[in-house]
Amino acid sequence: MLTHQDIQAPLREALARRAPLLEALAAEGTDCLRLLHGATEGVPKLAIDRYGPILLVQTWREPLAPEAIERLGEQVREALGVDLVPCWNHRPADDWERHHAPALPADPEGRELGLRYDVRPRHRGHDPLLFLDFRATRRWVKAHAAGRSVLNLFAYTCGVGVAAAAGGAREVRNVDFAASALEVGRANAARNGVSMETLREDVIPVLRQLAGLPVKGRGARRKRFTKIDPRPFDLVVLDPPRWAKSAFGAVDVVRDYPSLFKPAVLATAPGGQVLATNHVPHVALEDWLDVLRRCAMKAGRPLGEVEVLPPEADFPSPDGRPPLKVALCEVP
Repeated sequence: MLTHQDIQAPLREALARRAPLLEALAAEGTDCLRLLHGATEGVPKLAIDRYGPILLVQTWREPLAPEAIERLGEQVREALGVDLVPCWNHRPADDWERHHAPALPADPEGRELGLRYDVRPRHRGHDPLLFLDFRATRRWVKAHAAGRSVLNLFAYTCGVGVAAAAGGAREVRNVDFAASALEVGRANAARNGVSMETLREDVIPVLRQLAGLPVKGRGARRKRFTKIDPRPFDLVVLDPPRWAKSAFGAVDVVRDYPSLFKPAVLATAPGGQVLATNHVPHVALEDWLDVLRRCAMKAGRPLGEVEVLPPEADFPSPDGRPPLKVALCEVP
């Protein structure tokens, strides 16, 4: 089991390194960030995050010793001068209560870039409702969405969609198959006073129809799906999971990224952009970018400038190769 002694020094050093970042984020209305990125800061398979009033500790391999979570809460309180409610999720364990049963706020709210988000650490799924390493992407979208149409695919809780709407997008459409995630997204939009659309549907048939491509796949003819006319968007955000399977085909970002990227490019308006992601650590950035360029070329829409958006400073990557890769691709 991980003890407080195992984590104390790495956490102290990580908080000291983040002092300028903490000040900058607070000034712009952000209180959701990673306080210790254990993968590169001395404690593998552990992450400590602040989500507004919540101190969320996540472990993937070794659980925490019984007293560790309270000691970590005390250490963060002394360092930051704020009293957070400590919560520990040991994954992939299903029985949270077996490890730690804190009295959590009924409706905890965190802030990012001046926007407010639902940050419940325990809900129907294991993943947090807001992925912190995606802040750089939400920042970019919020700053560049004004007047644009935005298609947010694999939208989850619609963090990008909320950022786009808050940034002045004229249209935002979020697509995801999980009704509970889209429900959180709609609530986040409401709490920020912005408007956007949500569509509960498998992304593959939606994207292929928007691109003007036939909907294929095992059972696709029998499977009902929302009928949509082809049309382009100014910005297409493509954030797929590593792997998923449906009647319309498999999502496999390691072996078959082009099956998603090609229709995304074809659904992008001339002069628009595709913002594509790949979360798989062992996929090299250069190899993946080469796949994107070759795919777009074969689709007859060769890419223009491609910009890489790295995670922000609370997700340090000493080798310059973070697991999350985000490519902003211009489509002339």
